[in-house]
Amino acid sequence: MEEISIRYARDTNNKAIEERDTAIIDDAWMDNVVVISSADTQINGREALKKVFMDQFKASPDVIYLRTPVKIELMKQWGMASEIGTWEGSWTAPDGKIEIGGSYYAKWHKVRGKWLIRTEVYTPTHCTGGAYCNSLHG
Repeated sequence: MEEISIRYARDTNNKAIEERDTAIIDDAWMDNVVVISSADTQINGREALKKVFMDQFKASPDVIYLRTPVKIELMKQWGMASEIGTWEGSWTAPDGKIEIGGSYYAKWHKVRGKWLIRTEVYTPTHCTGGAYCNSLHG
C-alpha cells in the first residue's frame, strides 16, 4: 500500500509536468525539498523548485520530464522511503531538439499520512541534440 502511494504521487507529479499544471506540480514536495539537477544546480525549497518549472515552461513550451521508478524501498517505522529510477527530459532549443536522461534517486518522507519528496538527485547518462549537451550548465 505504501509503495503504491509513492508510485501514485510520482505519476501525479509526472502528469502535472506534462500538463504544465502549476497548481498541483508541487503537491509531492516538502516545503524544504532539495533537488540537485542533472546540470548540478541545487534548488532549495518548494517555491524555488516551482519557479524553476514555471520558468522552463515559459522558455521551452515543449519541455517534458518523465521519471520512471525502478525500485522503491520503505522504512515504515521512520516514515521514509527511497526511490531509484530512470528519467528522460526533452525540449526544443534554438539549435535543435535536446534529449537527455539518466538515473535518479528520491528520498520520501511520510508527513501527516502523505508521502512527500524531501530530496531528489538527477544524474545524466546521455544527452543528444544541440550545444546544450556539449558543456555543463550549472
